Amino acid sequence: MELEFVKMHGLGNDFIFVDDLSAEIELTEDQVKRLCERHFGIGADGVILVRPPQTKGSLAYMHYINADGSLAQMCGNGVRCFAKYLVDRGFADTSSGMLTAGTMAGDRAIRFQVDDAGHMVSATVDMGAPKLDPAQVPVTLASNATTPEGSPYVKEAPLDSPWGPFSFTCVSMGNPHAVCFVDDWEGLPDALFADASRKGLDTLRIDEIGAWYESHPAFPEKANIEFACREGDGIAMRVYERGCGETFACGTGACATLVSGVLTGRIEDHARVRLLGGSLDISWDGSGPVLMTGPACESFSGTVEV
Repeated sequence: MELEFVKMHGLGNDFIFVDDLSAEIELTEDQVKRLCERHFGIGADGVILVRPPQTKGSLAYMHYINADGSLAQMCGNGVRCFAKYLVDRGFADTSSGMLTAGTMAGDRAIRFQVDDAGHMVSATVDMGAPKLDPAQVPVTLASNATTPEGSPYVKEAPLDSPWGPFSFTCVSMGNPHAVCFVDDWEGLPDALFADASRKGLDTLRIDEIGAWYESHPAFPEKANIEFACREGDGIAMRVYERGCGETFACGTGACATLVSGVLTGRIEDHARVRLLGGSLDISWDGSGPVLMTGPACESFSGTVEV
């Protein structure tokens, strides 16, 4: 089968887009892996099939598949790229500056900005309210804190590892996240860093510790693992994505990290979150939806045999 595709990315978190408005394309796990393989395939963190809307209010449905062939409920960078795909190809009314995208995690309202050519350059996505109840994340750890509104959640709960315990706040943004804020890098084992002489987020061996926690028994559906720290008046973070490994950016991860920062008192209700591929503006008032603002870019297009 020959597929026409478009390669897009949000801060380096990259995706292969395929028009499936006929709803006839079904990719096997092996086909997705081959497409996403960076040496022998196109290379991407996932594949997004653009399918007909499943709800009355949405413009189209984003069917997102991780690089390992597993389905994902939601992808923050992916949904911004999804909006760009629809805007740039004339599916959306650019004069309105608004569209609604369907996802497995529910519909997402998106405000977008366009350039003089009518191409989308950035978008603000209503990512919905975070789910904090352990059963909804899901995480098997018992809640140990409550929000000011009385909602129970898992706050900086320690989980053992071969390198010692790390404490995680657990949040669902339509997909499960476990966020660890590190306040003392020097106190961590030397083996966790590529360069023990300059311990910090940038030298953390997240490919090892992230992979270990991703499949921890506490996360029955696995989890996206974020390590973060305060950076000026914002947040710096790295993410080991479930089903992908470390990525340059993760929109839902940035949202979950901001939520965790607010819940643990480390940050106010708005912050610029720095990831490897760039920064996102994230805001959350402590009870309503999380808002994510950032760019989306088209890299190239072509055809491929699968």
